[in-house]
Amino acid sequence: MARSAVVVDVTSSEREALERLVRAASTPQQVALRARIVLAAADGVPGRQIAKALGVSEPTVGLWRQSFAQRRLDGLTDRKRSGRPRVYDDAVVQQVIARTLQPPPGGETHWSVRRLAEATGLSHATVHRIWRQHKLKPHQTRSFKYSTDTDLEAKVIDVVGLYLDPPANALVLCVDEKTQIQALDRTQPTLPIKPGKAARMTHDYKRNGTTSLYAALEIETGQVTGACHPRHTHREFLGFLNHLIRSYPRHPLHVVLDNSSTHSTPQVKAWLERHKRVHFHFTPKGASWMNLVESWFSILTRQQIRRGVYRDVPELVTTITTFIASYNTRATPFIWTKTPDKILAKALPQPQATSETEH
Repeated sequence: MARSAVVVDVTSSEREALERLVRAASTPQQVALRARIVLAAADGVPGRQIAKALGVSEPTVGLWRQSFAQRRLDGLTDRKRSGRPRVYDDAVVQQVIARTLQPPPGGETHWSVRRLAEATGLSHATVHRIWRQHKLKPHQTRSFKYSTDTDLEAKVIDVVGLYLDPPANALVLCVDEKTQIQALDRTQPTLPIKPGKAARMTHDYKRNGTTSLYAALEIETGQVTGACHPRHTHREFLGFLNHLIRSYPRHPLHVVLDNSSTHSTPQVKAWLERHKRVHFHFTPKGASWMNLVESWFSILTRQQIRRGVYRDVPELVTTITTFIASYNTRATPFIWTKTPDKILAKALPQPQATSETEH
């Protein structure tokens, strides 16, 4: 004897909800399909016709008719599965966490999943599950440096203010030096890139001297002024400053600098007294990354220096000069987005998070 189909009756509010589920682009496809089954059943369409029209089996139609009749709209979603019961208690969890936070006894710097599983008598899957639940990643490290500058807040506000709201009728220049750039020549010619093969360079090289690059990034345009010198003392720095005031003769210059000793010698301070339209703004100690020219140095390193081959220093200097000229033809300004509050929140030590079990 054939089993009679479950009668599906829907209220007006339920029908509106079902129709919204069918129309909404954000509805999961399986839920939308179940809503169509229920709507068709509520309209009196036989189960065989519903199955044919929607491309499902008749048992599937019967399953969701019955699920809706029993649980209403909640019946369109799968019941939560209990899963495999946990076979370890909170004491085991605390043991794994405590062992993870301490280095292994054999001299290693951190635990691996299998090493800790062996030490605790658990499976490596269990250890991995506990690590994932409590966001423990012993294999990862991240670098940090908290600023010890007593004028941290004032300097952050000063420098960020220049980036976000530059003074009217003035130019803001980010100035720094990239020292000891090496003219490296490979021991064998570089093999060029080919389809399916990356460019290849020998791991060994010959050092042919060094140069130091002084650079100024104009934040309004993103263009760079640069000069290479064999040394990096206050004399070279003063020479570069004189080059800048000749290059920008009409406006006050606000110069962002880090705390290098060559930037604050008595000779530099005397020069600054004679040039009243130049104003220095120092980044906090330990926060030279706030100087935007550092971002440009990164571009120079990735796109030219790191993979370049130089037989001598003059060739290196010529290459850098050519790169700067080419870069300026396509330069765009860097956009600063972090507010002083966001920077200060990360520049100062934060309270340490506890390792207690979450409840």
